[in-house]
Amino acid sequence: MGEETEFASDSYYQEKKVSDDAWREEWGRFENSLKTEARFFSRTAAAHLAAIFGAIDALRTRQGQPLVVDAGPGTGFHTLSRARVFHSEDKLEAAMCRPDVQLGSPPALLAAAGRMNARGISVFYGANDPKAAIAEVRPPVGSKVAVAQFEIIRKLRLLDLTALKNIQMRGSIFDVDFARRLERAQFLKSLSSRITQPVMPDDEPFEYLVTQAIADFLATESSVPIDGIIFPSVQVAGDVLNVVLFHKAARVEAMEIPSGTEIRARTGQSTEEGWEVDYSVFEEVPPPPMVDEEKVKSPTWPDFDAVPALAGERVDFDPREPSLRVMPDSVSVHHVEGVVFTTNEYQVRRSRRKKDDRSPF
Repeated sequence: MGEETEFASDSYYQEKKVSDDAWREEWGRFENSLKTEARFFSRTAAAHLAAIFGAIDALRTRQGQPLVVDAGPGTGFHTLSRARVFHSEDKLEAAMCRPDVQLGSPPALLAAAGRMNARGISVFYGANDPKAAIAEVRPPVGSKVAVAQFEIIRKLRLLDLTALKNIQMRGSIFDVDFARRLERAQFLKSLSSRITQPVMPDDEPFEYLVTQAIADFLATESSVPIDGIIFPSVQVAGDVLNVVLFHKAARVEAMEIPSGTEIRARTGQSTEEGWEVDYSVFEEVPPPPMVDEEKVKSPTWPDFDAVPALAGERVDFDPREPSLRVMPDSVSVHHVEGVVFTTNEYQVRRSRRKKDDRSPF
């Protein structure tokens, strides 16, 4: 009839650009719901996060790399550096004596709110570079920073946010759900920068609500088992990575120290030339107990007073499997003597002109 048909020989098609506007609108409602409506038990937030991170382990980058990667023994990601700022010598010496306790994840009562955790939820923040670990704690000039390396001793699964920007979605344009998946992939490409964007100190309690909710969801409610998140460093430019291990994977294995061992630390010593900085740790191990041959020959009732749990001493029970082991020989102390900033400079232009009736002022 002279009208154009879909499959005529002179019909041409142009690929429609993928838009993630719908996902951005849903993300805006998700942020608003957390900040102004329901902070806990928000069905809107849970539904939106389930849509974003559902089957996240099945997605791949353009190079075929997965978004959920393995860390730990036998992988390329098996050590993490962690730093802590100290302002007093006593606390620094305590950290030198027991880095597994003082430099690992803090106890719940001392766990401050962070980008990926609410106050009271203990997680482990680390970095793949010691210098990055120092920068992330933002130490003031004049303070001292203790840094230690931790070995990941069991297999963990981490969501790599740095891989989101290279995500690729495969499928057929004739699939009715493919357009929605393409829009999701387009949104995921920008999600990494959304989660890791710098936040001013005064805005942290409010702006961290979104990233804290994401971490809680991935740690407890996600259909894909995830132990932590890999994200780019906010304080250091370049290929520097930060890692947060959720509470379930943040336990540090206790150091093997014989019972009764006395541990002392020193930060320096006096010499003829003055004070010399010398960070050292000394362990005094008690001698092995003497064996009474008569008691060995005639067995008696056990000495219940020697058992802490039976003697009334409190023993904290932690059901989590250890994921990290401190490397005592890696502990170092850094004196912060200055801070270097990397900035982009923009000149302020100033002009002056005669005022008239047409002046915008």
